[in-house]
Amino acid sequence: MRAPLLAFVGTTPNIGTTAAAFAAACRLAERTGKDVGFLCMNLKSAKIHRYLGQDLPAATLDSLRPELTSASLAPQQLRRACLTIPDEPHVHVLAGNLMRDQAEYYTQEETEHLLETARQSFDLVVADAGSYWDNAATICAMRAADSRVLCTTGALSHFQEDGNRWIRQVSPLFGIQPEEYELLTIQSPWTNGGYRMKEIEKETNLSAIGEFRTNEAFYQSLDRGQYHHWLKQDASGRIAMDMVSGKLAERNGVRCRPAKEAQPWYRKLRAHRGELGL
Repeated sequence: MRAPLLAFVGTTPNIGTTAAAFAAACRLAERTGKDVGFLCMNLKSAKIHRYLGQDLPAATLDSLRPELTSASLAPQQLRRACLTIPDEPHVHVLAGNLMRDQAEYYTQEETEHLLETARQSFDLVVADAGSYWDNAATICAMRAADSRVLCTTGALSHFQEDGNRWIRQVSPLFGIQPEEYELLTIQSPWTNGGYRMKEIEKETNLSAIGEFRTNEAFYQSLDRGQYHHWLKQDASGRIAMDMVSGKLAERNGVRCRPAKEAQPWYRKLRAHRGELGL
């Protein structure tokens, strides 16, 4: 059986789409006990290897170009090319393209071969498709996805302007209708004001799957290459994307343990932080 493919795309660059997608991959691995492949499909701004403290990864998406071009990439070869994380032994990370001048040369056939090989290699596949639609990686990942998560923020220019330009104008050109996305809002600790979840849902006419709430320690962990530690050790990091991952697993027929959301202490914590009833 082919593994479910869950694709994350942002309305706007540099809002945290990669971090949200990786957090979802980690939570899915923890809650299901299954091997999760995380594909960084950013052709112009790959960052996950830096967030994990791997400035010069041994293998990246561009190092697999010969196999992708010849359609000869085998599951074992893909798994060997992935970064392993001590804190998350079931998460396998393929670092993105580091040769930015080659971004436009990736083809539809190469991308589809990568996605198909990944679905044969892992139990679940999470693709970080970035925020740019002018390349084969983003388009093919979104077309092939079983679940599509649209990441945005409470800034009007992000969920309204960028959302309309990409999701309502460009996405349908490739056969993906706006209603096929689920909305994820990314909350920054420095955001004052902005629009609330219900208002964003109404404006975009999309249903929210949840939110990804960050704090100052989150940004420090990215700069230090210790993002995986934040997800394991920080109070906010330990619950980040937990509820969302449970919903994604359920939508794709993957069994997992009960969400922390069901536990009374967790609901009280979220209520105290003002995260319920948004």
